[in-house]
Amino acid sequence: MNQNFTQFAFSESARALQEHYGSRKNYARMEESGDRFLLTSQETAYIETRDSFYMASVGENGWPYVQFRGGPKGFLKVLGDRSIGFADFKGNRQYISAANIKDQGKVSLILMDYARRERLKIWAEAEMHFAVDVPDLAERLTVPNYKAKIERVFVMQIKAFDWNCRQHITPRFTEEEIRANIDQFLDTGGPETCENCD
Repeated sequence: MNQNFTQFAFSESARALQEHYGSRKNYARMEESGDRFLLTSQETAYIETRDSFYMASVGENGWPYVQFRGGPKGFLKVLGDRSIGFADFKGNRQYISAANIKDQGKVSLILMDYARRERLKIWAEAEMHFAVDVPDLAERLTVPNYKAKIERVFVMQIKAFDWNCRQHITPRFTEEEIRANIDQFLDTGGPETCENCD
């Protein structure tokens, strides 16, 4: 089977339900549609301009956990055509995702661009390292002008990814995106004036 997201997402139970509801034939073709685990320039540019993502992991007790991760644009860094990573700082000190990654080593990410209604899903094997043990990697994952001290770094080896359907993604805009659009409008000089109009 090709190494694309279906290898990880389509369990035997998922295939059975696809068969039951009549979608199995289409998804069987998708399984053979080619590899999707090497990042192209499209994925790289998208990842490097995100200011947040959602990361799912599973604990040793079998329960899933989803965490929201946020930071300055580009805090999630592309390290190669199969790997991404980010620096981890002192937070609420629960260490749920860190423990899940240490124990199970598997994550799924969802990266959203609400304004453009785009969604990238990533399946990866993840590792956590203490920053003091990997100073070169910690330096590479440093977020410029961010004052917090890096405690850990996470590196994820991408196993598959998929661009998801736009349907039902409600457009939402950041303050920066709204300000840019307002500034663009204001730069036009506003509405035209007419000397002969009352």
